[in-house]
Amino acid sequence: MEKITTISTTAAPQALGPYSQGVVTGGLLFVSGQIGLIPETGQLIDDDLSHQTKQVFDNIHSICAAAGVGMQNIVKLTIYLTDLSQFNLVNELMQSRFDKPYPARATVEISALPKNALIEIEAVAAMTVGG
Repeated sequence: MEKITTISTTAAPQALGPYSQGVVTGGLLFVSGQIGLIPETGQLIDDDLSHQTKQVFDNIHSICAAAGVGMQNIVKLTIYLTDLSQFNLVNELMQSRFDKPYPARATVEISALPKNALIEIEAVAAMTVGG
């Protein structure tokens, strides 16, 4: 069986349940879904989608950094929105955090998220870039 390493950092919010912030196996980092929680307080940053999305990307960045990789290593994102009409705003914010080639991505609308968050994003990152 492939070795499994858990990733944990105080620079990102602690898990809200029985799961790891990140798990490394098979040359990939799997980052658990992140909402816009401030790591120091565990509270949602505010009720603004733009602020929540920026905080989510900061949290993902911190977990990637704890695993020794950068945002450029992310190969797949899954984005959960409570209001799909905000799709274009999320695209703009994503473009400000990622360079081409962009990660593969799925975006879906859901009815609710923990702590009444407006967005949740999970990520998969390659532990090495290139081949």
